[in-house]
Amino acid sequence: MRYEIRVEGQLSEPLIRMFPELDHVTMSGQTLLFGQVVDEAHLYGLLARCQSLGLRILDLRQAPR
Repeated sequence: MRYEIRVEGQLSEPLIRMFPELDHVTMSGQTLLFGQVVDEAHLYGLLARCQSLGLRILDLRQAPR
C-alpha cells in the first residue's frame, strides 16, 4: 500500500531522517511524506513516530498505486 502523510511545517533534515522509508516534498509550509507502507502495524508505527516528534498531521490518505 502507498500512503501520503501531510504534516504542518517544513521538516528539518534531522526530522526527515526519522522517516528513512519515506520520500518527501515540501510545499507551502507543509511537508508531504509518501511511500510504501507494508502493513497496518507499519502505518500505526509511522503515526506514532509523528506524534512522538510533535508533528501535526494535516492529512493522511492511501494513494493510488
